[in-house]
Amino acid sequence: MNSHSETLQTDLLSWLLTDPVSSREYTQVKDINGADNPLLTTTDFTSGEQEGWQPQIYLLGEIPTVQERFQAVLKRRLKVEVEDQPPLFPWETQILDYPEYIDEPVMELVPSWAWVAHQSKLNLPTLLPENIFRQLLDRCQALITSSLPLGAKLVQAVESFFPNESQLLNDLAGTIQLRANLRYGDTLNPMPNLDSDYSDLQPQQQMLVSLLAAQQLLESLTLPISTTSPVLERQWLTSVGVLNLRVEYQSQGPVPKLLIRGDLPSKGVVKLQGSGSQARAESSSPGCLSVELCCTQLDEAYTLIVELKEIDQQPLLFVIIPTK
Repeated sequence: MNSHSETLQTDLLSWLLTDPVSSREYTQVKDINGADNPLLTTTDFTSGEQEGWQPQIYLLGEIPTVQERFQAVLKRRLKVEVEDQPPLFPWETQILDYPEYIDEPVMELVPSWAWVAHQSKLNLPTLLPENIFRQLLDRCQALITSSLPLGAKLVQAVESFFPNESQLLNDLAGTIQLRANLRYGDTLNPMPNLDSDYSDLQPQQQMLVSLLAAQQLLESLTLPISTTSPVLERQWLTSVGVLNLRVEYQSQGPVPKLLIRGDLPSKGVVKLQGSGSQARAESSSPGCLSVELCCTQLDEAYTLIVELKEIDQQPLLFVIIPTK
């Protein structure tokens, strides 16, 4: 390709890349020898005709400048188009104005941990933070089948919250255990009322509240029945309603039985395990479930597991110890 043809193609490219916003442009270039070329080119588009137009001469080294100009023009045109017709999200059919913030949540979500609601049913001077109550419940569920005395269970349940305070925890646990063994009418200094939040309490007060919560949780998770008191009912408050449990020990007949009836606030599963056997019942809606298991030996621990998977992946564990 000769030099004149290359020059015409270069001039054509330059003309195509000319910013349409500007109607006239003056360019001064250099000649091949590097000297200033006084050639003045004029491009006029106001009337649709080119008057006094002179071809521009570009060197190969000036091609990046042309590319940069092309990109700048392209960006300006895209910006104008976006401003005139903004793009839509896939779910939109027209341009919508969204608020910068929402004053109130659109919907109230069910808490991810259903069992924490039961804390409101405990007789505590002040409520524990949710994360502490959850850890405490986990520890109590792990300890309910242990043969340790109550005081030792209480200390083990809360000691991770108060490291290096074993002696003080033992002293406070002894006081709580003494209260648990007292009957109505016995005299003992009343427990002080605490109006402050748990985080604002003194360390010794936090220990006392935590131990009291552990003691009441262990009682709630233990279902004692006997041949003289064969029926027990227990409730546990969840975030979607009340879980009602009825435990019955049937000693009549050739084989004693342990019967469990659960009224679940949502669909769930009830499992009874013990003596190497298991009974399981599942429902697809809120309502009653029943399971039974042969109970040939007394003073043996049976575990009752309640699952409400719709609101919580963690089951609730109870222990049943039939006695004479």
